[in-house]
Amino acid sequence: MPLDSQIAAVLQQFRDLPEPDFRHLEAADYRKFSDNLMPPISGAAMHEVRELRVRGAEGELDARLYRPLIQDNLPLLVFFHGGGFVMGNLDTHDNLCRALASQTCAAVVSVAYRLAPEAKFPAAPLDCYAATCWLVEHSRELGADGRRLALAGDSAGGNLALAVSYLAARWEGPNIRHQCLFYPVTDAACDTVSYADFAEGYFLTRAMMDWFWRQYLENAAQKDDPLASPLRAEDLTDLPPTTLISAEFDPLRDEGEAFAQRLHAAGVPVRVQRCDGMIHGFISMAPFVERAAEHLAQAAAELREALN
Repeated sequence: MPLDSQIAAVLQQFRDLPEPDFRHLEAADYRKFSDNLMPPISGAAMHEVRELRVRGAEGELDARLYRPLIQDNLPLLVFFHGGGFVMGNLDTHDNLCRALASQTCAAVVSVAYRLAPEAKFPAAPLDCYAATCWLVEHSRELGADGRRLALAGDSAGGNLALAVSYLAARWEGPNIRHQCLFYPVTDAACDTVSYADFAEGYFLTRAMMDWFWRQYLENAAQKDDPLASPLRAEDLTDLPPTTLISAEFDPLRDEGEAFAQRLHAAGVPVRVQRCDGMIHGFISMAPFVERAAEHLAQAAAELREALN
């Protein structure tokens, strides 16, 4: 299918921006540019939004709680933001977390894990796992029910949600009812057909992903670690039921869909949805892209059903 017309208009705005030189780009400089790329958007109203400090792997982390309803004992949805393991923060994904909280009727907690290259792999997945365990342990204090737990994340955040699920299954961690992955990173190879077809011109580029991996990993051998490349994990049988959303015009499309096929082969309930006409990052564009809002609503409905 052709690009969605509203997505095409967004892409045109991105094409007017200066292109970074990834050969010499410093992470701190790119963060300043990227984290302010999208203007702030007023999100869904919440009963409560609270700043938290939660346990990480090597110290406390910032987090943000969104409670859409006044009652306690809400389901708990832990969210991990995207940004190539290098960028993104609680504010860049505030609107998406508000939408998820509103549409799932769950208490959503967004976790600000440590970023690369200051904190290399496996800092981020270990932070996210430690934070999830802490949130379950303290769920009653947050007005949530840690026994009704789901995970969600976009792009690198989807990768981290998978890492948490993988560790929880092996370390007898929290029971996760469902995970919702928006165009997740699942393999460091960067060699699929979709990488070749959409290497440039569709927001996320091959050069950008190569740069992200260089910032994130200490060495090439870590590409085989299932916490970095979930697609390379030998055993996926213990992962939770999964909703996986891919985008037609996205370099990450094929690796995400390949991971969904691996889940299905392992007997894990999975629904994979390729969203025609969409690009990487489209879920965050739901406030001004109608079809993105529709796909977000469908994913949120699946989370809500799994948590109730």
